[in-house]
Amino acid sequence: MKFGKVTNPELLNLKLPKDHIDTAAVLKKVTVNSNLNISVGCAKWNKQDLKNFYPKGTKDELKYYASQFNSIELNATFYRIFPAEQYQKWYDKTPEDFKFYPKITNEVSHLNRLNNNVYPILDRYLQATSTLKEKLGTIFLQLHTNFDTKEWDKVVQFVKYWPKEFKLAIEFRHPDWFANKTIAQELYYLLQENNIANTIVDTAGRRDLLHMRLTNNEAFVRFVGANHKSDYDRLEEWTTRLENWKEKGLKNIHFFVHQNMELESPLLSASFIASLNKKVDSNLKIPKTLLDNRLTLF
Repeated sequence: MKFGKVTNPELLNLKLPKDHIDTAAVLKKVTVNSNLNISVGCAKWNKQDLKNFYPKGTKDELKYYASQFNSIELNATFYRIFPAEQYQKWYDKTPEDFKFYPKITNEVSHLNRLNNNVYPILDRYLQATSTLKEKLGTIFLQLHTNFDTKEWDKVVQFVKYWPKEFKLAIEFRHPDWFANKTIAQELYYLLQENNIANTIVDTAGRRDLLHMRLTNNEAFVRFVGANHKSDYDRLEEWTTRLENWKEKGLKNIHFFVHQNMELESPLLSASFIASLNKKVDSNLKIPKTLLDNRLTLF
């Protein structure tokens, strides 16, 4: 994931910004006394990307991955609409408490840019994706970097059409969505009123995407490491922030770890999980790696 990549991350201030002023109010609205729901995972499960993760001789990558992590950010669904039979195979290979968080096909978000012709495509995508049943987590829509505020009406129409039985998160990448406070507030209100998560992206080269504005009781975070030792400090700071949000009422943490060059995402994830378990009193399994059980690469 090269989005937001920088040459010298050590020269940047990569600290998390303060919470948006309205985030606490969103979390305060919790009315149910439910347990904390935490999903942590990578974006892919193939051996080529997740190096130093699979034991020698591993034949079924997904089955092993699901024995170590409780979720996956399913980026493969961005590039094609898989048939229901494929989803059923993935369903059958994973434990009963495993969750998939699939990305909506680029036919909807990029090739057709939420135009009116996307809805039959979306219906076909959702019909197949629903095969995951109770293992289907939040589906997320990632809009093109050049999808700007002039296309606001398309977003409104999409939100209006979206079937409410599916949980949704949306990732806005164009700077104009956050630069204009009036537009940003209208966007946050639209998402909040429709119970849609406002995806937070933490990547070195696009700090404007760290809006820290939750729009429902879900922190859907996509963390992009810079292949630098500072990645661990950044993840540690995230565990502290999530601890704070939990104290304010947060019930759903969905956190997915990427790198600019996917070398050690499982190692970063293991470090993150070990710290998060202590901060929020959770007991997520810490994934095994093939690097002598070290929790840092640097």
